[in-house]
Amino acid sequence: MKAYLISIGDELLIGQTVNTNVSFIAEKLTEVQIPVVKTSVISDTADGILAELDLAGKIAELIIITGGLGPTHDDVTMKSILRFFNSEPVMNEIVLGDIKSFFEKRGKELTETNRLQALVPDVAKPIRNFKGTAPGNWIEKDGKVFVTMPGVPYEMKDMFVTTVLPWITEKVGIREHETFTKNLMTTGIAESVLFDRLGNLDELLGASTMAFLPNQYGVKLRITTRGTTQEECHNKMTEIEQKIRMVAGRYIYGINDDKLEHIIGKLLIERDLTLSIAESCTGGLISHRITNVPGSSNFFERSVVSYSNGAKVEFLRVNEDFLHNYGAVSFEVARQMAEGIRAVSMTDIGLSVTGIMGPGGGTVNKPVGLVYIGICDDKVCTAKEFRFGEERILNKERTSQAALDMLRRHLLGIPYDE
Repeated sequence: MKAYLISIGDELLIGQTVNTNVSFIAEKLTEVQIPVVKTSVISDTADGILAELDLAGKIAELIIITGGLGPTHDDVTMKSILRFFNSEPVMNEIVLGDIKSFFEKRGKELTETNRLQALVPDVAKPIRNFKGTAPGNWIEKDGKVFVTMPGVPYEMKDMFVTTVLPWITEKVGIREHETFTKNLMTTGIAESVLFDRLGNLDELLGASTMAFLPNQYGVKLRITTRGTTQEECHNKMTEIEQKIRMVAGRYIYGINDDKLEHIIGKLLIERDLTLSIAESCTGGLISHRITNVPGSSNFFERSVVSYSNGAKVEFLRVNEDFLHNYGAVSFEVARQMAEGIRAVSMTDIGLSVTGIMGPGGGTVNKPVGLVYIGICDDKVCTAKEFRFGEERILNKERTSQAALDMLRRHLLGIPYDE
């Protein structure tokens, strides 16, 4: 079975909304060995939808459509589905009950517009929506499956995971081969350098596959193994992962969808250590990420956004002579910021960042993207220089990631001299 994914919405075409639905669905289908042969984004027009459905049916057996199922005039997916399948709308009492319950729980009155959303094609098996009002549809014709789902991501994801994917796997039946996918999350190493470190990929992977997926925080290595049993797949994965860790282990901070801040939180709690942060160039971004971690109050004491030199002196006890002699963006000041926040907060560890985010403010000796990250505990108080790019927001994000990774390495005893 091959899949064709259709995303409907003018907001996607004009770049107003990022299309996260297609990546989510494609990843889930890949996990159950259903290849996606094509994806498309089309406007909210009946002619466009009908033409795309006709094309999709010629090259795939599973066609999944998201978007255009809302109650307003510009949502035309349902009308197009009715035309394509020469179908009539019928009121579905189960769907209507779901919609009524949705409004009752929110203390709102059911409108006639929303009531009409319980109309489903007479050839369809309705897919219940437990997060919104628009139901999905499962339609089988000529050996092919057509699925419609809302475009709202949290509605679509819940519907797909709880209902659609189980129906698909049941339809496909027992597969000849099993697969297992695992992500290794790396940071602090460029994609090209990581590629070189891993050496001959054919020798490393054999019949397995690996994708390099970089972003502003690092590189995700997505590895997929295949075998006749899950045990065989897991054994192959273990062997590959061990080989990767031997040459790049210090850069791997987690697996699958782990976030670095959650790893940090776990390490601090396990070691019963407390943390305080002094941020200059990141403006509180590191603290924001840390406080996204449930239970962060158990280890995070405070942060200071010391953006000005005066704030560095007043709140962090930074030596004014250091600011004059070395500048705010310097090894010496970053180290004193970490030492100062630790002292005033009375925490086990102090972390600091100071840098030039751009687009202005850089010089020949101190260009845009220059960052110093400081760390201090009862045994060591030091700082490290980093050089990023020229994009302000990317520099803030990369600085926050580098600071958290420096803290991770510190906690694990991994050298951070590279």
